[in-house]
Amino acid sequence: MIPRDKICCFTGHRDIPARLLPDLKRRLADAIELLIGQGVCCFAAGGARGFDALAAREVLKKRERYPHIKLILVLPFEGQEASWREEDRQEFWAIRRKADKVAVLASGYEPGCYFARNRRLVEESGICVSYLTRERSGTGMTVRYAKGQGLRVLNLAER
Repeated sequence: MIPRDKICCFTGHRDIPARLLPDLKRRLADAIELLIGQGVCCFAAGGARGFDALAAREVLKKRERYPHIKLILVLPFEGQEASWREEDRQEFWAIRRKADKVAVLASGYEPGCYFARNRRLVEESGICVSYLTRERSGTGMTVRYAKGQGLRVLNLAER
């Protein structure tokens, strides 16, 4: 069993302005590198488009250099990607195939399944790396929950 303080979860918005992507990618890479240096060995993402996918791809890239780190996907339900654009579905499946573990919380969509996914990510982690620009959002709720649960929270949208 891996201690919670060695597990980092990600939460962030699905839509990231293209002009912000280069800086966000750099900040995300630096944050993951720093956490690996602090002994974090598991990184958990929710399998959504946007920040989740960005974070998962970066963990997979870091895993080439640090083969001991793990990527865990916590999916709200099987088939969450069915209505996405083809490009996003392909990226989702490429990430899913490379993940070290995939936990699927429901066989199909159920009310509250995204909330359950976010709670699980937080409850199994000690650190939360976020991209939060809108407090009134699922990401905002997840960050507030993480802080309430005593997690160290790093918001990459803040300077």
